[in-house]
Parts: sequence; C-alpha cells; structure tokens
Amino acid sequence: MSKNQFYVSTFYLFKPIDDINSVQSQIENWGKNNNIKGLFILAGEGVNSTFSAPSKEVLDASESFFKSLFTNDEINFKHSYSEKQPFRILKVKQRPEIVTLNTPDLVPENKKGHHLTPTEWNEVLKNEKDILLIDTRNWYETHIGKFKNAVDPNIEVFTDFPKYIKEQNIPKDKKILMYCTGGIRCEKGQLELNKMGYDNVYQLDGGILKYIEEYPNDEYEGECFVFDHRVAVDQNLQVTKKYKLCPHTGQPGTIEIECVRCDSPALIAKEVKDDPIKSITCSKNCAYHWTERPGKKGPKQILEFKQ
Repeated sequence: MSKNQFYVSTFYLFKPIDDINSVQSQIENWGKNNNIKGLFILAGEGVNSTFSAPSKEVLDASESFFKSLFTNDEINFKHSYSEKQPFRILKVKQRPEIVTLNTPDLVPENKKGHHLTPTEWNEVLKNEKDILLIDTRNWYETHIGKFKNAVDPNIEVFTDFPKYIKEQNIPKDKKILMYCTGGIRCEKGQLELNKMGYDNVYQLDGGILKYIEEYPNDEYEGECFVFDHRVAVDQNLQVTKKYKLCPHTGQPGTIEIECVRCDSPALIAKEVKDDPIKSITCSKNCAYHWTERPGKKGPKQILEFKQ
C-alpha cells in the first residue's frame, strides 16, 4: 500500500435529522480537526456522503464518529483508495433531498427486505433466467462499466428514470433487479417502482462499490464511475488509469490530445472528438482563447489541484 494512500469512504443513511444546522456544524468541526475532505449532503430525510481520510486510523475514527452522530451502528460504509487527494475541500451542504428525484415525500425505511447482498445478487444473476436487470445510473456512467446483460436506460439524469420505466410496459409481476454506484439511487428508485405497481423489485445492497469489493472481475464488467477527481475506480477499487475527466464535458475521457494553445496533454470524451475547437484544446479557457485568437499560444494550464 502506498505511503501516501488516501482512504475513501462512501455512505448514506435515510433517517430524519431534526437539527440540520447542528449536524452540519459538527461535521465541519470534525473535518477541520481531522483533515477530512469530501462532500456531505444533508436533508431532513438523512445524509449522503463520500469523504477521504489521510490514514486508516482517521478513517476508523471518522466512521465511528458518524455512527455516533447519526445514532446508527449499522451504516454501510463502502471503501476505496487513492494515491492523490480526491477532493479539494470539505463541503457540507443542505438540500431538499440527499439523492435528487424530486420526491422529498418518498423516504425509504432502513430495512433490508428487498436488498440483496453481493453473494445473493450473484446467485440470482447466475441461476435465474426470468429477471430484468436494470442500471439506474446516467449514460456516461454505464458507458465505462456495467453488469453483464444489464439494461441501460441511457438517461441523462436520475430524475428521468421513472419516465423511462413508465414507457417500457414491463409486466407488473416481473422480477426486477436494479443497481447503482453505492445503493442510494435504488432506494428511491425502488419506491417509485412500488408506486407504479411493481412489488417484485430488488436492489444490490451497497451498490457496485460493495459488489466489486467482494467479487472483483465477476459479473460486473469494466470500471465504476465515481463523483470526485478520481473519475472512476477499477475492479480492485484503485484509481482508474484509463479515464480522466474531459475538460469540456466533465465526462470520462480516453482520447489523448495535446492542446494547440498551451501544449498541455489532456484526455477528451468521444462526444467532442469531432468538435473543431474542443477536440484540440485542454480546457474551456484554452478553447475560448483559441476561438478568439487562433494561432496565439498561451501558458500551460494547471489541470490538477495540489494535495
């Protein structure tokens, strides 16, 4: 393990928070005192977070702190790693929902009746044929990895998911398996399907991150997109060596270029490979200046933040 390894933890919890301001203040103070960085989203319905810790000791202490803060000893933490700090700062934000579906009235109960462990999930995928396996993530996430034989709704944002399901005319008694990165989108997605009359719906408990932690290189193929500067993690939960964020789209990029304005290397997404400006520039800044003054060179762009 690298000397400079950062420990990354992802978790969510649906549990009413009465005094959000107090919880926000306590998280901010803990983060400041323990060099924790990342994003915490707080709402009346609960908390959703991915954060990094500079050591295993700080990670363990932080997870114990969050269990105590939210008075829940069964929070499902998903772990991965990074040699570079994946976050610039600590952000603790208050929002109407901890995962946006525009349904703040839909609050899952913290029970596991229709949750499948990675082992149970594997058994169903390998032994049952009459199932519908659906990926609930956005199109740019599914393009870099998904479960074998999974249906890709090709949605732009998660709020499009209910509309997609309504348009499919799926039989109400169909056994549906759904999954996402860490499990939180499926919590509300499952309730949406229940509202539509689908009761035979199951989700992967802990999502892709928990699955590949236990079953790397099995039923899940490719890499898993994550919403921080790592871009994605591979089957060993290590930072991707294949993708970087496209400077123009913010999506995973693999096409190598050298910027015509500042000579910086960059990886761009295939969606802009035919664009006359974006396909040859390493940043929005260079794209703007090259458009205004074609042929005029500029200083190299700083493409990564310092740890």
